[in-house]
Amino acid sequence: MSPTQSEIITIFRNRLAEGAVRDYSDLAPHIASLASNMPGLVDFKTFTAPDGERVTIVTFSNQDTHNAWRDHPEHVAARARGIEEFYSTYSIQVGTVTYSHHFTKETT
Repeated sequence: MSPTQSEIITIFRNRLAEGAVRDYSDLAPHIASLASNMPGLVDFKTFTAPDGERVTIVTFSNQDTHNAWRDHPEHVAARARGIEEFYSTYSIQVGTVTYSHHFTKETT
């Protein structure tokens, strides 16, 4: 890939506020479904640590497709709702993938 076509990765770390789990659980599947249908989405996964921190890693094929998701009206509304209602803390880091290697062990 040329530098202008590098994958974009977002790391979203958060903790849900006390009492937010039910309402968040209602909205989260819808937002995940929207993201999974966005052109250019490569992958996304969410993990929850034993201490309650949640980490979502999202990869888009390039900056334009990342920006389309970032600016999607329902995603913008969900982010605002997250700040107001769901998260006690969150951070977002966005970067360009400069190296990627994948390995899958063959099984017999």
